[in-house]
Amino acid sequence: MKLDRKEILKALETITIAGEGKNMVESGAVANVVTFGDEVVVDLVLHTPAMHIKKRAEEDIKKIIHDLVSPEAKVKVNTKVEAAVAESPNQIKGKAIPGIKNIIAIASGKGGVGKSTVTANLAVTLAKMGFSVGVLDADIYGPSMPIMFDVENEKPVSVVVDGKSKMKPVESYEVKILSIGFFTAPSQAVIWRGPMASKALNQMIFDADWGELDFMLIDLPPGTGDIHLSIVQALPITGVVVVSTPQAVALADAKKGVSMFMSEAINVPVLGIIENMAYFTPEELPDNKYYLFGKDGAKNLAEDLGVPFLGGIPIVQSIREAGDYGRPAAMQTASAVEHIFDEVTRNVVQETVKRNENLPASEAVKITTMAGCSAVKK
Repeated sequence: MKLDRKEILKALETITIAGEGKNMVESGAVANVVTFGDEVVVDLVLHTPAMHIKKRAEEDIKKIIHDLVSPEAKVKVNTKVEAAVAESPNQIKGKAIPGIKNIIAIASGKGGVGKSTVTANLAVTLAKMGFSVGVLDADIYGPSMPIMFDVENEKPVSVVVDGKSKMKPVESYEVKILSIGFFTAPSQAVIWRGPMASKALNQMIFDADWGELDFMLIDLPPGTGDIHLSIVQALPITGVVVVSTPQAVALADAKKGVSMFMSEAINVPVLGIIENMAYFTPEELPDNKYYLFGKDGAKNLAEDLGVPFLGGIPIVQSIREAGDYGRPAAMQTASAVEHIFDEVTRNVVQETVKRNENLPASEAVKITTMAGCSAVKK
């Protein structure tokens, strides 16, 4: 009788070592497997000196090989204990997603300023320009993308990529979309603490088959918090676009958002600020502009902070209606709204190109200290 090494490794993938969370093959605990006829020698490396874990692992290996490979196999386990390499407890390392060229986060200091509407319209405009685009709805507690792209009733399907099961994003208007809204009922509230929300986000980021993308847009939740930190720690963000209305209250929070991304601890490039609800023009008076929330507030903020102003988007009824009906307003061919979003999107692309020419490639943020996370200005 000759034992198959691949069959043995497959069997060992069903065993998880206590405290590690991964199977022993994936975690690297199985250093080597050698077969000689009906004999098998497994070299095991553990990072804990606990005798009960060592004994349990050895017993599990023998049992699983007898159960799944051959009951007559003569199994020997050589166990070596190595100290785990100590890492800073506050350091979280991230990794890039293969095939994605630019990752743009869309942020806002407060809710209700139209961040998700801007994200959806930027996405379809980029797609119309010929770019391959994906949208990650990271607004865990208030996902909007399924409604804005008219895919509320869609569900991501599972596909096998390189032997691993992955989620295939839902596609609408040539934009790939993933949102927590696909996994919850429309009336169901997501009541999660930060770590659970971050884990769900990581799954949508790394356990999805995004394919080749020129741009991934991430619709962040409003404010500055757990989700924002999780995103910048998990992914190498190319840059951030901040959305605000001209109102003083919104601008105060937008300033905090820009400050967070420009802080020494985070240091993610801010591509610019978009002013949403910049003015209102009645249909019957196309030459009149009414500045309901103030004039040029976001533009002046951009100048004060030394970041680009990417453009202003007016209050237009069709933008609201288009979002509600699931067909982004930027798709209204030859309309004033299409022209406005074309201009804003061109500015975003232009600033992205400048950033890539003038700055080194992004890396995921590694937070190794709590400095800069305090509300107190030193």
